[in-house]
Amino acid sequence: MNAVNAEAAELTIAVDASRRVSALLCAPRDARACYVLAHGAGAGMRHPFLAAIADALAARGIATLRYQFPYMEQGSKRPDVPAVAHATVRAAVDEAARAAPGVALIAGGKSFGGRMTSQAQAATPLPGVRGLAFLGFPLHPAGKPSDERAAHLADVRVPMLFLQGTRDDLATLSLLRPVVARLGAAARLELFDDADHSFHVRARSRRTDVDVLAALADSLAAWIDASIVSAAMART
Repeated sequence: MNAVNAEAAELTIAVDASRRVSALLCAPRDARACYVLAHGAGAGMRHPFLAAIADALAARGIATLRYQFPYMEQGSKRPDVPAVAHATVRAAVDEAARAAPGVALIAGGKSFGGRMTSQAQAATPLPGVRGLAFLGFPLHPAGKPSDERAAHLADVRVPMLFLQGTRDDLATLSLLRPVVARLGAAARLELFDDADHSFHVRARSRRTDVDVLAALADSLAAWIDASIVSAAMART
């Protein structure tokens, strides 16, 4: 890669003939992978949590491409329909391949963004994507436990990493654990004690949100190295 530091570069991605969205590429020197990182339903790519994840991954040699969904770009509060969201995911993956040539591509994101990415991957594999990583997979709406949103995951044919807080009210663990187990050896669940859907921990946990974020980045970087980069090297 040509990037000499981890400063975020502003990009524009064409989703289709009528839609363009903003993106941020954070690419450290000699990055070994790029995480195509989609935002959650209620906050865009510049949310402090996503910015902090991008910085933490850059420090661990992982590039990120954060991007907006069209509704967020337009200032709307209503998420795009799945077809538009999926097209945006695909356009972002294509842009990451151009912006970070030669490195392993991982896709996913926070909550809604992760789910839209997995739906897109399940429908038609995303070119070059070697794994999916979810920062709080939204298994169901708050207070309405169900695993219906996970049905499409059975059609995903790349490794998956689920990073989840134990207090996540959008992913009841008694439902999420069996979902991940059914996906087999290619799926991994890592839990963060006392963290909620935003990966916030209470003071009594004796950890801080900064501690949790560092642990998230460590887990994601280690999984990328073990499951993705090593497999890519074995094929070369």
